[in-house]
Amino acid sequence: MKLKAVTVVVAALTLAACGSEQPKEVTPEVPHGYVEGAEEAAEAQSRLIVADTDTGAVRVVDLITEEVHEVGRVDGVRTVTGDGRFGYLTAHDGTTRVIDSGSWMVDHGDHVHYYRAKVRDVGVAPGKEPLAAYSDPAVTALSYSDGSATLLDRAALDKGSVAELGKITREPHAGVAIPYGGHIIATVADTGKPLARGVRVHDRQGKAVAEIDQPCPDLQGQAVTRRGVVFGCADGALLVTEKDGAFAGAKIPYPRAVTAQERANAFFHRPGSSTLAARAGESAVWSLDVGRRSWQHVETGPVAAVNAVGEGGPLLVLARDGKLRSFDGAGKEQTAIPLLTPEATAAGVPSIQVDSTRAYVNNPLSAEVYEIDYNDNLRRARTLKVGGKAGHIVETGR
Repeated sequence: MKLKAVTVVVAALTLAACGSEQPKEVTPEVPHGYVEGAEEAAEAQSRLIVADTDTGAVRVVDLITEEVHEVGRVDGVRTVTGDGRFGYLTAHDGTTRVIDSGSWMVDHGDHVHYYRAKVRDVGVAPGKEPLAAYSDPAVTALSYSDGSATLLDRAALDKGSVAELGKITREPHAGVAIPYGGHIIATVADTGKPLARGVRVHDRQGKAVAEIDQPCPDLQGQAVTRRGVVFGCADGALLVTEKDGAFAGAKIPYPRAVTAQERANAFFHRPGSSTLAARAGESAVWSLDVGRRSWQHVETGPVAAVNAVGEGGPLLVLARDGKLRSFDGAGKEQTAIPLLTPEATAAGVPSIQVDSTRAYVNNPLSAEVYEIDYNDNLRRARTLKVGGKAGHIVETGR
């Protein structure tokens, strides 16, 4: 009986002690991939940033809902470039307006997150006449015609403000800086020449930390792929890769000697793809398979715009006669459809934007952008009315 009494007392004391403790506050777990102020989606939330060259009106078109968002004006807009989320629009005075399309993706390698948020005008970026804009989750690099590159805080940009992290200053040349592998890959000026002779590696504040010993004479054109960063050289392409913090360069030579007019000096591709397209003079196109490190020369006739869908997909060429053509991996034409007038290809800057299922071609003389199903004989899936003239376009959210 005494044993039972002791047991009861101990149990009572234990319950009393538990009852006197205050319950601990449980902090909700932040979901993987969470971005404050954004909505995560199960699929790509693709949008188009569209600029009217006549009025300067800037619009963002939601490719899912077809809703058109008005986002102010950029007087005398001359060029539009994008980094997957933001558009960088050059005005007639050389200043750069930053537009947040509110659509982007984050690639973690083994999986991808898609986001959508409000469209907004972020403001004016420092510097004038940007040649290119590239970003990673931490840094946005804007490259300028005077050889400099401004490094912006991407987190601040995501929140709607422009904040400078650093600057890369070089001799004047048509160069570029690209965030890659936790660093910045930037071109090296060739003394006394307007083009670069190679690339070097900088830290995120702009300090040079390593040199890529493989030269790239008369560097023109660049692309970021899953297999590395590609630069166009007079003698082929330079592929820069990174592994465990170490950077290396490898040359992909042309299959034959090429003239200055034939060489690839601007690359186009679907984001995430390692198959690149570039003009090869006035009437042909280069297809570069970065994985196989091989070039394919394709005779196409006079070219107005070009892009590559990716491995196993077609090469898309907008001819100067307004026809859209597709070519297979062997360079054989598969399909051709009439799309624009010759006047439209000559009067403006038509481009081919490509994502994983569709291509988009703008008509610079009208308010139309054509959605093309490149897997179905170039079928025109939709004609998007964007308001004003579709002078320049760039796709985001891919």
